[in-house]
Parts: sequence; structure tokens; C-alpha cells
Amino acid sequence: MVESKCQICKKPIVFEYRPFCSKRCADIDLAHWFRGDYCIEGEAKPDEEDEKEEI
Repeated sequence: MVESKCQICKKPIVFEYRPFCSKRCADIDLAHWFRGDYCIEGEAKPDEEDEKEEI
């Protein structure tokens, strides 16, 4: 069986923090999302400010 690796540091994952090896690596990944380093492609949603200007 192939052992899964942490997406951040490549150490073996720990079940409690999967797909990461520790809370530290999970927090690093979360920080990447908050900074906008990661994104999910799709259609952009108009901002509330844009909607107010149209009214």
C-alpha cells in the first residue's frame, strides 16, 4: 500500500489532520487560501457594490 504524503511538507499524513501531517501544515494551507494563493475556477460573482451601482 502506498503511504500518502502531506501536501505541504511531504511527510507521512496523520489521520487526525489528513491530508496533512500536523496542525501546522493544515494552518499553512489555510493561510494560502486566505491570501488567495489558491483559487477554484468558475464564473466571477458580481460584488455587492457593483449591484448597488446598477440600481
